[in-house]
Amino acid sequence: MKPGTLRIIIVPCLTLLLTACTKIQDQNIAVSNTGESFATAKRPNVILILGDDIGYEIPTCNGGQSYSTPNIDLLAKQGISYTHCYSMPLCSPSRNELLTGKYNFRNYSIWGQLDTTQRTFANIMKQAGYATCVAGKWQLGGGAASAKKFGFDTHCLFLPFFLSRSDETLENDRRYKNPHIYQNGAYLPDNVTNGKYADDIFTKFICDFIDSNRQKPFFVYYPLSLCHQPFSPPPTNPDFARWDPLKDKSNSKYFPDMVNYMDAKIGEIINKVQADGLASNTMIIYVGDNGTPKGISSKWNDTIIEGAKGSSKVYGIHVPLIITYLGNKMRAGAIANTLIDFSDFLPTLASIANTRVTASYGTVDGVSFYQSITGARDSIRSSVFFHWQDSILNDYERWAQTSTYKLYDATNHSSFYNFAIDPLEQKPIPSSQRTPEQKSIATMLKNVLDSLHP
Repeated sequence: MKPGTLRIIIVPCLTLLLTACTKIQDQNIAVSNTGESFATAKRPNVILILGDDIGYEIPTCNGGQSYSTPNIDLLAKQGISYTHCYSMPLCSPSRNELLTGKYNFRNYSIWGQLDTTQRTFANIMKQAGYATCVAGKWQLGGGAASAKKFGFDTHCLFLPFFLSRSDETLENDRRYKNPHIYQNGAYLPDNVTNGKYADDIFTKFICDFIDSNRQKPFFVYYPLSLCHQPFSPPPTNPDFARWDPLKDKSNSKYFPDMVNYMDAKIGEIINKVQADGLASNTMIIYVGDNGTPKGISSKWNDTIIEGAKGSSKVYGIHVPLIITYLGNKMRAGAIANTLIDFSDFLPTLASIANTRVTASYGTVDGVSFYQSITGARDSIRSSVFFHWQDSILNDYERWAQTSTYKLYDATNHSSFYNFAIDPLEQKPIPSSQRTPEQKSIATMLKNVLDSLHP
């Protein structure tokens, strides 16, 4: 890796020194009372867009050089780009953590399902008076009953019910063209979806929802189908007309067109908000759900990044996060080094909606990064924690990290890395070779690991 590529990952030494001195309790704040909200009488509409298998290196605004992402870049130009947002290595555990604000050892036990005793960020928004909508990849099980239980007024879904991972792989053939879509409690008939493209249907559903809720605050969760496998031509590619999703094989040559089409769908959402005169009071959040798939090579800041989805290494968990308050220009073009993980979104949305995370949500691990959005404070967390369990092998990894250093727990030999300069984790730093600063950080991370157990 060239020295110039480290500017996004490496944080100033002063930050690391402050990090090392921060007490462990600071990163596990109970958020039953956030005590912070937007200073506005009219709460903003919120649209949360989740890209599927989109690593940090994909958007051009982050330094990506292999794809065209003008609409994501526009969001970055008008808002805040975060350099240190981290997901889980795969989609299902990422979504459980994202929606509930809880680390995986608290509520993730099986692939593609979320227990209905859990509450989500849509419950948060609904209790604050928002109309709520989800359109896209569900992968939480339960169909209409779960969507309602989890706080969504209306839904248009791919993967609405629990499927084993092998059955889910088969269902992916109906992911894009001729999609298998479940809308407000029933599957759309084939004569409605044949020849259509899933994310076109999802985007229209969202735009119709916005039209129906212009007079009150609304919350949209848009977990895109794009750009997960199978890699296939979107409608803008000339191969789309002849493509048979049940016969033709996934081909990574289509990945750049899929990224571009994902970006175009985001552009449609932006244009809808602007056309409806809602730009001055609508926040758009764009984030990836995990790293880019293996087998996809992307150029980023003149360095080739190999997709590492499914890996605990940085390229498997480092994702783009961009937040734009359309029409407000708050922190336009800002780059924030705030350390964020997926548990932090629920309490942050509570802050945005001027509501509280009550005791009924149980233990919430996330910490609101609302003050980073407003610019009041960029340093929110000293570390982030991961409990990563493979539901097939039933083994797991646990680690904690800062923006630069990572420590695995004892089951992984307590390996300690500077992943800013060693992203592939080939050179663990033994205790005997650690600087005083590194020893302090390693001790802080060990305290995090020791404090969080199933």
